[in-house]
Amino acid sequence: MQRPILYSYRRCPYAMRARMALRYANIDVEIREIALGEKPAHMLSVSPKGTVPVLVLASGQVLEQSLDIMDWALAQSDVDEWIIQDQEVQKLTADLIATNDDAFKQALDKYKYAIRFPENTPDVYRAAGEEFLQRLESLLRQNTYLFRNTISKADVATFPFARQFSMVDEAWFEVANYPALKDWLNGLLHSQLFIDVMQKYPVWRNA
Repeated sequence: MQRPILYSYRRCPYAMRARMALRYANIDVEIREIALGEKPAHMLSVSPKGTVPVLVLASGQVLEQSLDIMDWALAQSDVDEWIIQDQEVQKLTADLIATNDDAFKQALDKYKYAIRFPENTPDVYRAAGEEFLQRLESLLRQNTYLFRNTISKADVATFPFARQFSMVDEAWFEVANYPALKDWLNGLLHSQLFIDVMQKYPVWRNA
C-alpha cells in the first residue's frame, strides 16, 4: 500500500504538531518538505489553500488541517492515551486548543512581526500573548503536563506555538516569571519525539 504523503514545512508549528502525532502513532509517511516560495503543483492540486500541513492518504482522502491530521493519527494508534477519556477534560482541551489557535496565534504573529503592525508596540502584542502563557503556567503548576503528569493531545497541539513565542525575544523570556512553563517547554524540546520530527529533509520537488 502506498504510504500517506505529508506535505510539511519544518518550522511551521501546525506542521510540527501533525508530525509529532504521526510519529507517536508510528505511522510511516512520506514527508515532502516544501519551499514556501515554490509550492509543489501536486500539493496545490489536492489542497488549493496552499498551506501546510497536508496529508494525502493512500485512499486519496486529503486532510488539510493539522488538528484533523492529529485526530486521524490518534484514531490509528494512541497507546499512551493522548486523548484523555474524561469528558470534562476533553472540553477543557478543546477550549485550550481553540484559544491557542485563535487569540494566542494572532498575538504571536503580531509580536513576532511587530514591524508589520505599527499601530502598537511589540510590548503590547507580547502582553496579549502573555494572557495565554499565564493560563499555561497555571495549569503546569498543578501537573507536569497541561492536564496530568503525562503528555496528552493538549500539550502537543499548543507546544509548538508556545515555543515560537518564547523565541521571539529569548532574553526577555529567559527572565520572565514562567518557571513551570519553561520546564514544560524544555522537556518537550529535548524529548526524543520532538528531536525525531525536527530532522531536516531536502526540499521536495516534482519529479
